Amino acid sequence: MDFYKFDLVEKYLPFFIKGTWVTIEISVASIIFGTLLGLFIALGKMSSVQVIRQPFIWYINFFRGTPLLVQLFLIHFAVMPLFMKPPIALVSAITALSLNAAAYIAEIFRAGIQSIDKGQTEAARSLGMTHRQTMRHIIIPQASKRMIPPLGNEFIVLIKDSSLAAVIATEELMYWGRAMMGEYYRPWEPFLTVALIYLILTLTLTQLLNFLERKYALD
Repeated sequence: MDFYKFDLVEKYLPFFIKGTWVTIEISVASIIFGTLLGLFIALGKMSSVQVIRQPFIWYINFFRGTPLLVQLFLIHFAVMPLFMKPPIALVSAITALSLNAAAYIAEIFRAGIQSIDKGQTEAARSLGMTHRQTMRHIIIPQASKRMIPPLGNEFIVLIKDSSLAAVIATEELMYWGRAMMGEYYRPWEPFLTVALIYLILTLTLTQLLNFLERKYALD
């Protein structure tokens, strides 16, 4: 049957492996930077000072209200040339995904932090703890347990969204799928293979997150 030729996939296997590692690098870097930036944005949005809070609200609205593909083009073709010429596609991809993910992660952090009873904050402050100490030692550790499922969903979405980096010639997994399609004009082999690898990546992350959720549920 001429449906799926394994010999063609075998020829492109080294490229798929290379693309998978690039996809993992983009995803891990974006998760780390997006999480750190998201926490900062969430704390900024929860500020009681309107002047401080407003820019963070605008940031979230912009990155949640515009397509990621548009953001990727803006960052790669408009922003990055201000800092490097020519712009590096891998850097642009990580930057765009991190900035986009931070907006969603910020809302997850905000919801998780605000879900903790205010009485715990008042009790910590009555013991002489500062606001920073209260957040670091009391609120965030408890909120983190509740945020594992939504954060996990966001990380899975981020892995899949990394495929958009192919449009700016980042040599990740989807890039090589499109390259194979362009060489052989056969859609099944490249895109089924790419889909299978993405499925393996997302299922692996899902199992890891399920383990963490069970672990912290027992603590």
